[in-house]
Amino acid sequence: MPIAVSSGQSLRVGGLTPLTTIDFPGRLAAVVYCQGCPWRCSYCHNPELLDAAAPTATSWSQVLAFLESRRGLLDGVVFSGGEPTLQAALPAALAQVRAMGFATGLHTGGMYPERLAAVLPLLDWVGLDIKGPKHHYDAITGVPGSGVRAWESLGLLVASGVPHECRTTWHSGLFSAETLCELVTALSDQGVVCWALQECRGPSGAHWTVTSQQAIRWAAQFATFALRRQ
Repeated sequence: MPIAVSSGQSLRVGGLTPLTTIDFPGRLAAVVYCQGCPWRCSYCHNPELLDAAAPTATSWSQVLAFLESRRGLLDGVVFSGGEPTLQAALPAALAQVRAMGFATGLHTGGMYPERLAAVLPLLDWVGLDIKGPKHHYDAITGVPGSGVRAWESLGLLVASGVPHECRTTWHSGLFSAETLCELVTALSDQGVVCWALQECRGPSGAHWTVTSQQAIRWAAQFATFALRRQ
């Protein structure tokens, strides 16, 4: 049975990927998709997970039973979403998975810095979405003040020493290429060592304008850098 949490609730699970080689660097992992997200980004790739009150695809107890059957076969479990830190049951779920012998990973937008800080000691790796400079966040997420919270989470993550990747999904309709260059400098100055730039398929007229010269310059600013094209 799931570990009890103060809310008396178990993790609400919107989906499960039984095996991935790309969502948790260096590990064979399962992905648990957590139901619910407070942001409404136009390029969200899991819109069915946005509604926190939507019926769940499976129960947490069923997920635990699956993980029990994969002991010795999987290295880790990634909690993705949706937004995992939206749920009060996340710390208990992480603790339980670690007790089963799995490494733990988290995909997050960083919208709840205090909740991220609370679970960092329970994590082996974090993938943090940095959607843009602070002043562009409101337009991207539809939520006022979201940029301040995300960048606070970034500071907490970097200071924690937990291995991580920051990634930015971008097309020229979100903000300019010049602003993207400014974002690269800001991330490097913040102490980010691993950054990935992901192509976003935006509305008509929005396109990818990254040059090979820019990519070379950016690669020199991070220990690990990746361009991910659709």
